[in-house]
Amino acid sequence: MKGFLNQVPDIMASSTRRGLPRKVEHKPASTADYMKGVDNFCRVMAIRPGDHVVMLTDPLIDPRVVQAVQGLARGRGATFISYIGDSTRYVTVPEEAKPLLERATFVVSTWFASVLDPYCIGLRRNKGQRWVKITFFRDLDLLHTPQAQFPVELLGEIIRATGRMFPEAGDFTLRVTDPRGTDFRVPFSEKMLQHLRRHNRWRGHNVADEDGCYVHYLPTHGPNLFEPGMVGLQPEEKIGVTGTIWPQWAVGFDEPFKEPVGVEFEQDVVKAVHGDSWEAQVMRDYLIGGTLEEVGCGHNPKAPRFDIYPAGPNSPGALHFGINALQPSEYLRRVMPNWEEPHIHMDLVTFDSTVVAGNRTLVEDGYLMSLRDPKVRALAETYGDPVELLEAYPI
Repeated sequence: MKGFLNQVPDIMASSTRRGLPRKVEHKPASTADYMKGVDNFCRVMAIRPGDHVVMLTDPLIDPRVVQAVQGLARGRGATFISYIGDSTRYVTVPEEAKPLLERATFVVSTWFASVLDPYCIGLRRNKGQRWVKITFFRDLDLLHTPQAQFPVELLGEIIRATGRMFPEAGDFTLRVTDPRGTDFRVPFSEKMLQHLRRHNRWRGHNVADEDGCYVHYLPTHGPNLFEPGMVGLQPEEKIGVTGTIWPQWAVGFDEPFKEPVGVEFEQDVVKAVHGDSWEAQVMRDYLIGGTLEEVGCGHNPKAPRFDIYPAGPNSPGALHFGINALQPSEYLRRVMPNWEEPHIHMDLVTFDSTVVAGNRTLVEDGYLMSLRDPKVRALAETYGDPVELLEAYPI
């Protein structure tokens, strides 16, 4: 889809470009627009009378976010308690926090452990706890932004439309290509496909009102096109992920790459890093032997196109390739000591990729094809101008 800004000069010209942590000032929205953000917040945080809400936080979160969740909980007749950890980077829940979590029916968390720790997964599966992960809601002023105000139902329909673009059945290959030479392939089996279809996030349900659910707020990232747990793989399972990614950029770097950097996979593992730049050397020291954690795709048309901090872009069709390394990166620890992600993680980013699942195109030249889905366009008309809502990306 030509005409959309995706190239390095476009990134460099963007006022919202961000690959390293920096304070972002959010201009006050009109009262009418602000109320859209407040309404989305209250609906996603589907706290019920009688709930016991536990909030897992960190020292750097805006305290007004905690106060907002507490106020909503108390206003709905729920009880509330907050636990402040050392940082967001827990990969497992500390023992001293577990007694607090055991009592919860509703959890709001900034911690990385929320999605991966078997203990947290068990609380959702066995106790029916409803969880909201707030990686992208660390500042209450975000309620003034178009991405927070974008209709939750419309975002869900975009996600479902992307899901409908996958093959209906059978084995296939998810292939990613781009003008720099990326040719990256993830084999999908019928079993993996059906497991993905059942996942809560691919159902486009972004409201935490179902027992055992796990949703993200702000609901911007979209579900991953591939994630081992999402498709039912066990940690030790290998499926033959192969090929080389030539990213435009990566989280942890202030600017897009001036010289080519290529990350090559063979049999699910990073085999080599190609390039002569200092960025390539950073990745070479860090990523060899690492494994693919996710192929993520943005879905919120009002997320700033070139803001990739802290966990990859949220704009439709922009991709991030999450890789987990064997050991923490000294470089990331140095430039992002308070990063919200563990320092074993690296998100490679592209804005101009084409993604094909079997013989179906999900993303073309960085444009998310589900934005043209008839059901998406029809629903968008109930909220305003479909072109403005779906294709006027904030730059």
